[in-house]
Amino acid sequence: MAVSAKEVKELREMTGAGMMDCKKALTATDGDMDKAVEWLRENGLAKAANKANRIAAEGVVTTIVSDDCKKAVIVEVNSETDFVAKNEKFLDYVNKVAAQILESDAADIDAFMQEPGVADELANMTATIGEKLSIRRFEKIVTDGMVVSYIHAGGRIGVLVEADTDSSSDEIKEELKNIAMQAAAMNPQYVSRDEVDQEYIEKETEILTAEAKKEKPDANDKIIDGMVKGRINKELKEICLLDQVYVKAEDGKQTVSKYVEQVAKENGCRLAVKKFIRFETGEGMEKKNEDFAAEVAAQMK
Repeated sequence: MAVSAKEVKELREMTGAGMMDCKKALTATDGDMDKAVEWLRENGLAKAANKANRIAAEGVVTTIVSDDCKKAVIVEVNSETDFVAKNEKFLDYVNKVAAQILESDAADIDAFMQEPGVADELANMTATIGEKLSIRRFEKIVTDGMVVSYIHAGGRIGVLVEADTDSSSDEIKEELKNIAMQAAAMNPQYVSRDEVDQEYIEKETEILTAEAKKEKPDANDKIIDGMVKGRINKELKEICLLDQVYVKAEDGKQTVSKYVEQVAKENGCRLAVKKFIRFETGEGMEKKNEDFAAEVAAQMK
């Protein structure tokens, strides 16, 4: 019988088996999903099947930057436990995935997973490691300027920073790495205020205006407007990278924007931060709270 790509994808996600194996299983069982899972398990191809519904929210973020600093990729690969995230075999696999993505034309995870051998290798690693693994996301930067990377806490956080610059000096690389460290530590949402959606500003203005009027019910519109603008400005200084106080500033006041200007002037070059990408392992994912004592007790009953 004919097997659809959708069915193959569904079975692969359920079992962690390779796409060709999933197609064989569905063909052998006339498209019966449950029987296909059994077929894969009987043939030793779905060791990961019982892991399909587990939460893989640990893992690592890694980066690779080309030698000329013109191309880079940041990738998050998840595991179930932090212990596995430190496993040398797992880390080697993650680096291999990142290197493959760097040279791939795939624009997203779905496209990458369709490339020859990718799904099969993931299934094999899942079976070898003994935990559910997941290539969660990646982003690439290709630039005429420069891109640098920074990894924090052994892969807990990863950052890429892209700059428009006419210099390739070590001093500029170091400056951009400092900015990547800033992004890792302070978690900005935008490069500059120019990127902030006007709809967001309008909504915040509406909310803060209502708050200010409750705080000062007798204040006139001018006072309320000043309070709101001050609070929005404070918020933007926290969420916009260039507006943040530079964490290494000696005076505790210099902004990232002023730091960039200073470095550009000292090195006699053009320099502007265009983009940053920040991945934090497991962000936005539900993490399972393991109660190992309860689990052991349950198994002993």
